[in-house]
Amino acid sequence: MAKRKSAYIDPDQLNLHVERVIYTNRVSKTHKGGRTMSFQVMVVVGDTNGHVGVGLGKARQVPDAIRKAIEAARKNLVFVPRVGTTIPHEVEIEYGSTRLVLKPASPGTGVVAGSSVRALLEAAGISDVLAKLVGSRNQINAAWATMEAFRSIRMPEEIARLRNVPVKRLTPWYVRKFKENVEA
Repeated sequence: MAKRKSAYIDPDQLNLHVERVIYTNRVSKTHKGGRTMSFQVMVVVGDTNGHVGVGLGKARQVPDAIRKAIEAARKNLVFVPRVGTTIPHEVEIEYGSTRLVLKPASPGTGVVAGSSVRALLEAAGISDVLAKLVGSRNQINAAWATMEAFRSIRMPEEIARLRNVPVKRLTPWYVRKFKENVEA
């Protein structure tokens, strides 16, 4: 899968206070003299305000692997467009043999997701969404699929501008309803 390049987000300008380990794995490599043990760790970082990143780290000790994963996650940040506490539209992504479906939900629904998808959604600050993994539920593939889904989310205003149509024609009913409730 070719990763789509998104605009660089400077992690030093953000308050990335959410750091969560979502996956650890003990890896061994056999050499002539015996086995060498190391650890692979996947970490999610976010600011609960739309910025989220995920990274992998590998080292001989777990703390070093976590540190490397956090550094990788800070380099791999994306911005997730949100409408209130949910996403603006439904997203369906295939990453390897993992298929991920993210659907917006009404306020109060909560995060209906499992494994690493939940960690990424919470780190991004999305609190009302429905998610379903179909096919492989591998935690690493699920995390990368979620990041691809975040990259593909667009706001209705952006799509309307690109298509030269009125925003009202593209805005889903739940987005209009949420904006009306905020304004009232």
